[in-house]
Amino acid sequence: MNAVIVHESRGRMRLQLKQKRMTLEEADLLEAWFSQNNLSCQATVHERTRCVILHYQGSREAILQAVRSFTWQKAEQSITPPSYSSRSLNREFQEKLVGKVMGRFLRRLFLPLPLRIAHIVWHMTRFLRRGLHCLLRGQLKVEVLDACSIGISALRGDFATAGSVMFLLELGELLEEWTRKKSVRDLAQCMSLNIDRVWLDTPSGEVLTPISQIQTGDRIVVRVGGIIPTDGVVADGEAMVNQASLTGESIPIEKHCGSLVYAGTIVEEGECIIEVTQSSGQSRYDQIVSMIEQSEQMKSTAENKASNLADKLVPYTFAGSILSFLLTRNVMRALSVLMVDFSCALKLAMPLAVLSAMNEASRDHITVKGGKFLETVSKADTIVFDKTGTLTRACPRVACVIPFAGQDENEMLRLAACLEEHFPHSMANAVVEEAKARDLLHEEMHSKVEYLVAHGIVSTVNGQRALIGSAHFIFEDEGCVIPEGEQERFDSLPVEFSHLYLAVGGQLAAVICISDPLREEAAQVLATLRALGIRKTVMLTGDSYRTAAAIAAQLGVDEFRAEVLPADKANFIADLRAEGHTVMMVGDGINDSPALSESDAGIAISDGAAIAQEIADITISAETLWELVRLRQLSDALMERIRKNYHFVLGFNGGLIALGVAGILAPAVSATLHNLSTLAISLHSMSSLNTPELQSYKEASL
Repeated sequence: MNAVIVHESRGRMRLQLKQKRMTLEEADLLEAWFSQNNLSCQATVHERTRCVILHYQGSREAILQAVRSFTWQKAEQSITPPSYSSRSLNREFQEKLVGKVMGRFLRRLFLPLPLRIAHIVWHMTRFLRRGLHCLLRGQLKVEVLDACSIGISALRGDFATAGSVMFLLELGELLEEWTRKKSVRDLAQCMSLNIDRVWLDTPSGEVLTPISQIQTGDRIVVRVGGIIPTDGVVADGEAMVNQASLTGESIPIEKHCGSLVYAGTIVEEGECIIEVTQSSGQSRYDQIVSMIEQSEQMKSTAENKASNLADKLVPYTFAGSILSFLLTRNVMRALSVLMVDFSCALKLAMPLAVLSAMNEASRDHITVKGGKFLETVSKADTIVFDKTGTLTRACPRVACVIPFAGQDENEMLRLAACLEEHFPHSMANAVVEEAKARDLLHEEMHSKVEYLVAHGIVSTVNGQRALIGSAHFIFEDEGCVIPEGEQERFDSLPVEFSHLYLAVGGQLAAVICISDPLREEAAQVLATLRALGIRKTVMLTGDSYRTAAAIAAQLGVDEFRAEVLPADKANFIADLRAEGHTVMMVGDGINDSPALSESDAGIAISDGAAIAQEIADITISAETLWELVRLRQLSDALMERIRKNYHFVLGFNGGLIALGVAGILAPAVSATLHNLSTLAISLHSMSSLNTPELQSYKEASL
């Protein structure tokens, strides 16, 4: 990249590219390149000035070297920029806004009065047509109010007032459309697929391949629990696919050869090879945008209440206008009442507040799939945690491998990694990482792999049945045995670790001991959530009662359940809800999916199983549980803002109506103040929520 350093301070650098112009696409590509190249920096690109602002940590020389090596050609080959850009949306609406303001200014400055009146009369037909359309359908809505106020002003010869009202209405509509589209697009981008690599089916076997390199016609393998990254057609295999995120169907759909599958859906059972018809999951973005824009079920109760109240208040505004005319016989006073309505502010401010809160949450690495879930989090009095990967670190480590039956330790770890790499979970990842650390290559050495939810993995190696999973799965379900003479060795396994059992040919071959330390912040987060109104905390785990009791004591949870299966978790949450509790469930694994669905608000960890993230209503990053506290803060602050918005809209607009009836405010002034108040409350709803700093909670809990 040919650029110069314009300004520099500690951890911050402003670069200006030495090129005549920068397109919107180039700006998006450059931002994506910086964010996807592990440079530990945040980049902001301004295409008009061709400047790049870098906030970085670490070596300045590493950043500069990366900048020197950048070329547009290499970036286009290695980086997949966002399918849709808010940059182009902002440019479009900025131009519309400037054009509208400049057009009004130039008309008033250069057009003679008769031509201005003709323009107003021609322009008002759109508003009159919308009002008449509502009346013909038997609806008394804000469009009728607008049409009456504009029409009456024109009939009285007050074309300046009619023009001002139309300008303010159009300005409000433009800002509303801009804000809503930007919020929806930003939110949809956060909810889009975040898949880095997929298993590519090649003549020489399966190859782990970056998603950016997948092309139309490629064949990719997706197994149970995996997210389908692209639209495509099933070329081989059979699977039950959960499409609830796109179609709302609660029952998985059977897919076989020739069936269409869609990006973002989840394989619940079986596995299949998919021939790609549209790469990079681009259509997924369109589907999410459509879902957010059209789905009424995602709206919070507060949003629906605001919308219904706004429509109900329109007849009262008409009644006030008619009453004002009957009492005063003054058309101006009646018109002043018509210029004011509650619906604009109520219908606009509440959804904007919710969308802005969801957008703010996304900046804190929290993805919320609908406004109603923020409302639910604010009302929740009970939170239930899965243990592994949630209350414990999402990246456990292999402490040791204990071989049995004369097996070689490294060979058993190699086999375990070969099986586990197809089904990413925190403990499976630990096995794969340990094999990598020991430089153990684990090429495919087994036949078809089958995953049994909450139990383990089954395959065949050299003609022998190979299994890895829990003690219950290996010894009770599958009937494997401990090698003769090694019972004492088995009984002395270290109890401080979680255990994965590997069996080959019907007998135990190795036990992999997993160190799964608690998150350092877990106990503090639980205490802080109690301070924010959570009355009951519960831990669910498949561990033994002894292990679960020790962990529960360290965390200070109110209640725990040990040795639970997926159905047990879901039943437990159903019982809590039946008792009248509003329940949040936090989990990360395939086996947590039923419980996440059963809860009032399911919260998944971002590096957990794809199906858990897809089923969950909210996703938080795996870095820290403090994001749960942030989520509760944002939810409480949102509900407080909505309550204040109600009071302001009803009080301010009610005051305008009273002043209009009293003859203090002229119609044009009423319209101006009403539209300015709507704009003001909308801008306020878009501002950051006033929440305490997390640091204060962290310090208080220490």
